[in-house]
Amino acid sequence: MGRYAGAVCRLCRREGMKLYLKGEKCYTEKCPVHKRQGTPPGMHGARPTRRKASEFGMRLREKQKLRRIYGIYETQFKNYFQQAARAKGVTGTRLLQLLELRLDNVVYRLGLATSRAEARQLVAHGHITVDGRKVTIPAYQLRSGQQVGLTAQGHQHARIKELLAAPPRGTPAWLEAAADRTGGRILALPARDEIDVPIQEQLIVEYYSR
Repeated sequence: MGRYAGAVCRLCRREGMKLYLKGEKCYTEKCPVHKRQGTPPGMHGARPTRRKASEFGMRLREKQKLRRIYGIYETQFKNYFQQAARAKGVTGTRLLQLLELRLDNVVYRLGLATSRAEARQLVAHGHITVDGRKVTIPAYQLRSGQQVGLTAQGHQHARIKELLAAPPRGTPAWLEAAADRTGGRILALPARDEIDVPIQEQLIVEYYSR
């Protein structure tokens, strides 16, 4: 199955909240979630009051929401959950840490892209290095102490130059951005309160534990 290629704003409207999938557009009044607040996608527009969601439905929506935020496949997401369940610590927190330490997410967090989809493209096109070596796998799992930077080709990329010229975004406490903002270093595993995704991860744990 190929990656979702439709209008990503529909995904945000389906979840009833901004998932920040469109980059800069998400921060403007052009965002469809802002313009059509409370209206799900579909040709019929606003629908009559829906039935109250079941417990299964709420858990499913939470899982779908997290999967869409990070832009990953269903099977891939399930593998992350199984890996988190085998690790020491709280399963929900470990799941979020695994997703945050994906290379494409770190590139996004460092401000080298305005969305995770854009970050995936930069990685796949060979613009990103890890510890000085080019890596083209967006799902590459990073560890504490590793450094992310730009290839020579990446330094010349017009889009990256444009982003570096713009005012910097805030960098999470578990990352240390380089002085010239062309990369950064993983300081530690992100704590739960340092991961700003609007998710109730316990519902996802319950979904897979049913």
